[in-house]
Amino acid sequence: MKQRILLLFTVIALISCKREQKISSSDWIQISNRTQFKEHDGLLELKSGNFTYNFKQNQTPFKKIILLNASMAGYISELGAEDLIIGVSSPEYIYSEKIQNLLKSGKIQNVGSEQKYDVEKIISMKPDAIFTNYIASFDNAYQLLKNNGIQVVFLDEYMEQLPLEKTAYIKLFGEFFGKEKEAEAKYKEIEKNYAELKQLALKAKDKPVVLANEMYGDVWYLPGGKTSVANYITDANASYIMKENKEEKSLTMSFEEVYAKSAGVQYWVNAGSHTSKKEMVGTNPFYGKLDVFNKGKIYTIAGKEKDKANDFFESGAVRADLILKDYIKIFHPELLPEYQLTYMKELQ
Repeated sequence: MKQRILLLFTVIALISCKREQKISSSDWIQISNRTQFKEHDGLLELKSGNFTYNFKQNQTPFKKIILLNASMAGYISELGAEDLIIGVSSPEYIYSEKIQNLLKSGKIQNVGSEQKYDVEKIISMKPDAIFTNYIASFDNAYQLLKNNGIQVVFLDEYMEQLPLEKTAYIKLFGEFFGKEKEAEAKYKEIEKNYAELKQLALKAKDKPVVLANEMYGDVWYLPGGKTSVANYITDANASYIMKENKEEKSLTMSFEEVYAKSAGVQYWVNAGSHTSKKEMVGTNPFYGKLDVFNKGKIYTIAGKEKDKANDFFESGAVRADLILKDYIKIFHPELLPEYQLTYMKELQ
């Protein structure tokens, strides 16, 4: 009898534990500190920055969506869900060939530009949801769309500084499109590739010193020490000149300040979209004073660029593994002798 009572208590305890887990915050699928989501009581709940959403069971999966940011197209393409897109803004910035073909055939409509959205057209198209980065100056347009029953979802994936957290947004898109398994499998594949590449980089004998970004006008926007660029450089087993810095945003510096920190730099990465070193120094003669310009190697992010569209900002938002692979190839070419760069391009 005692054994039966003990067994009953054990079963009740296990059920209670499961119930507690069901309603606990551990049920949240954590994309990052900024973004989480979970399903409960027939709702899909999303926390994205300062915004919260509750989608009812009959609202998802979405069948008709509009994208107001080209970077989000990378997640859609990775899931093979391009046919769900009915509208995009600033289509000239979208790299995906399939999306461009759908635009040409009229299956995807142009709904405006980064300066002004065609709100009336968007309302007439009746999308299930619009995905966009939040831009305060568009508040009136957002409110008008919401007043007409259109769901506007703000996602700020571009603000994520840990490469795999940016990749993890694919899980959220998978949830929205009924492609949860495909999204989880894709994330795990990229995560595994990234971990293996990070370990490979540790086999390198040297740890080169790296400079990043370039000047705009009189200001050099140097990535802070906790930005995604800095994290990629670290994971590729190289030494970023601002590695001791704790900022997750760009630092504004004069050429003289950067010059003072540039001694010993062997590689200069993310140097805009220049076509040659001659063109680059023609744009800014100061560059010619840097040792890395004259003796080192310079790489731009123009490896997959077509006119105004650059796939580094599109599929690269998802494929953290390929970006890391590019950096390892640049800093430690002996570790990846057969690999050809995907997003980066060496300036001659």
